[in-house]
Amino acid sequence: MSPTRPAAVVVLAAGEGTRMKSATPKVLHTLCGRSLLGHVVASASALEPEHVVVVVGHRRELVAGHLAEIAPGVRTAVQEEQNGTGHAVRTALESLAAEGLTFDGTVVVTCGDTPLLTPATLRALADAHAAEGNAVTVLSAKLPDPTGYGRIVRESDGSVSGIVEHKDATHEQRTVDEINSGVYAFDGRLLGEALSRVTTDNVQGEEYLTDTLAILRDAGHRVGAVVAADHREILGINDRVQLAAARRILNDRLLEDAMRAGVTVVDPASTWLDVTVTVEQDVLVHPNTRLYGATHLATGCEVGPDCTLTDTSVGAGARVQSTVADGAEIGEEAGVGPFAYLRPGTRLGRKAKAGTYVEMKNAEVGEGSKVPHLSYVGDATIGEYSNIGAASVFVNYDGVEKHRTTIGSHCRTGSDNMFVAPVTVGDGAYTAAGSVITRNVPPGALAVARGQQRNIEGWVARKRPGTAAAKAAEEAAEPEEA
Repeated sequence: MSPTRPAAVVVLAAGEGTRMKSATPKVLHTLCGRSLLGHVVASASALEPEHVVVVVGHRRELVAGHLAEIAPGVRTAVQEEQNGTGHAVRTALESLAAEGLTFDGTVVVTCGDTPLLTPATLRALADAHAAEGNAVTVLSAKLPDPTGYGRIVRESDGSVSGIVEHKDATHEQRTVDEINSGVYAFDGRLLGEALSRVTTDNVQGEEYLTDTLAILRDAGHRVGAVVAADHREILGINDRVQLAAARRILNDRLLEDAMRAGVTVVDPASTWLDVTVTVEQDVLVHPNTRLYGATHLATGCEVGPDCTLTDTSVGAGARVQSTVADGAEIGEEAGVGPFAYLRPGTRLGRKAKAGTYVEMKNAEVGEGSKVPHLSYVGDATIGEYSNIGAASVFVNYDGVEKHRTTIGSHCRTGSDNMFVAPVTVGDGAYTAAGSVITRNVPPGALAVARGQQRNIEGWVARKRPGTAAAKAAEEAAEPEEA
């Protein structure tokens, strides 16, 4: 085992989080595409520890179920009663021991409500812990205003002599701006011994993990501290105000990474993306754009303004504006919008178009084919270089089952067409405007499915006398003066 590869990472996630005022456990609230706990587990897993153990308690079935979905290799340990952070860590180590698993080596302890903590910072903590040979190393941070936080008190050699709570600190100690984050790296063997000596002799009657620092130092072991490069990384989430603030910080971090990698973001303040979104160079993102899930933007595409894309891929050179897309594939140089809605299963080929006020669902549109305006295309396959007339509806549902429509290549369908599935329009065929297509159309044919026009002369004058329409018709019928 590498000296900087932890034997275990223990994530404390048993608390109720009452200040969130929610039926949802605090650690399951989300930001930027992951739960709070999901962010912490992702950072912990990046260290490639032997074991990741999440201590669960409040609403444990929900938290454990969530972990089974996002990180099935992570273990859980149940803290039946929340008797303090020391008790939580002891519960995790005992659960490993019960399975015959050892934890000799570094044990990192972190919190399930610190989603801004990065793998790089956890790695720096583990590396410093190993390099300095500490019994325990505290992750600390220097705050502009440390009021209310426990202060890190150091010796002249840089080691930590103690952590003093704000209320107990002297005037001199309160001038210290370095505070405790609640994240630690321990020597696993010494941690077990120290936890066995932690008492509940305090106001809360709980086992405090911080007590192990004094226990280890009194036993002659070194206690160190590593300062986080960005103090915001250690911020914990206790209410929805802090959740929103963390979401803004993380989103800004993601956008900065994207821009430094060659993406143009016109207005970062109105642009949001998840940690799972991927964006290539020379993409242009306009204001008021939201990118969620597994969305991918390929080189040279242009997205926005006013787009919400979820689990959607956008091909190189495509243009998407004022669009909602969920589970769609937009091909290279395709055009979408404005005001389009692409639902799951929509696939647009190269240079295809889904235009203004177009909705598509489970539809495949071939290269160069266009659905320019005011149409619904559901459960359909459209070949290459075909054009679907305005105000067309693919009638896919008979009240019980969904059926599919197939339009061939190089077809021209008229405006205001209804394609009643299942039906096929062959390659090169045309359909007349206003037609209801209920039968297959052979290749190269013209399908006309509408009643013959009949003009009833004088109907307005007889049936709508005295109206503006009748007067206009009467004036139009008068012979012009010589």
